[in-house]
Amino acid sequence: MARVAYIDGESPEVAELAERIRSGRRGALINVYRLLLHSPPLTATWFDHLNAVRWKTELDGRLREIVTIRIGYLNDVPYVINQHVPRLALAEGLTMEECNSLSDWQESEMFSAAERAALAMADAMTRDADVPDSVFTELKRHFDERRIVELAVLIGTYNMHTRVMKALRIDLEPKQS
Repeated sequence: MARVAYIDGESPEVAELAERIRSGRRGALINVYRLLLHSPPLTATWFDHLNAVRWKTELDGRLREIVTIRIGYLNDVPYVINQHVPRLALAEGLTMEECNSLSDWQESEMFSAAERAALAMADAMTRDADVPDSVFTELKRHFDERRIVELAVLIGTYNMHTRVMKALRIDLEPKQS
């Protein structure tokens, strides 16, 4: 159960922002935004930042999903995993088997060398915040500097995202019929 109440987005103080979020999320005001609406300025910047991280980079969707799901596993946040698997991940070309193997990707042979380099960076940044030179050297073999920066921001963003969700004990979204 969430540690703070969910806001429905109907009050005059947040209605315009809630509608902007709904229109950018195919009509849904999901739990993360219902929690964040306690602070409208943070909600607005969170929404804009997350949209930029997900849709305005040169990282391909498959890689974004791989990294996002991995961070969900590392930080033990089922909300992120359930939001991305299966709908978002499959739409970006992952299989269910690949999604499930992200909990222990090192034992899997399903991922390319570039994806493995990105996963190693996600693990390093999530577990230790520091990226060893060996991980960074491998990353540079596969990505240009723009994509490395975008990958670092993606990883940092989803670490923030998952830590906020875990601290507030966000509930899973209701199953849609």
